Amino acid sequence: LDLSNCSLHDVPPGLAEATTAIVLDLTENPLTTLPSGSFLGFVQLQSLAVPLALECPGGNDAWQNVTVDRSSRLCQGQRNACNASVELAWPCPENSVCAPDGPGLVQCLCDHPFHGYKCLREGTFPMLLFGGILGTTTVSLSLLLWGTQRRKAKTP
Repeated sequence: LDLSNCSLHDVPPGLAEATTAIVLDLTENPLTTLPSGSFLGFVQLQSLAVPLALECPGGNDAWQNVTVDRSSRLCQGQRNACNASVELAWPCPENSVCAPDGPGLVQCLCDHPFHGYKCLREGTFPMLLFGGILGTTTVSLSLLLWGTQRRKAKTP
């Protein structure tokens, strides 16, 4: 994805839809910062060129090779932050596994059959019980209101 020399002052909002990009060039743009969530989901990104004034997203530790030339910085070979020897800033809770989510970013995915907040719930959502209670309550209230309010209805 070549966005070089496009006079970008900010990261374009549509960039979030390009998570399958492997190569991205943002050089020769007057960018001053890269917001921290700009590359969320870019797990396949292997080569990123940014203006010299900017650092590689996730820092130099998120990339295998960072090279600097006279006008740009080239970040190559995105590292898996889950396999890093440095301590993770956000350790995953019990019953979950770490998964990469972009340069220097990770997400915690619940192991099967766990789900919910901090992967503490086991099993599946009781859909039949929930639907039965909701349906019974709705029908009961509808009948009650129909029975109590029909006398107020005017007949023509």
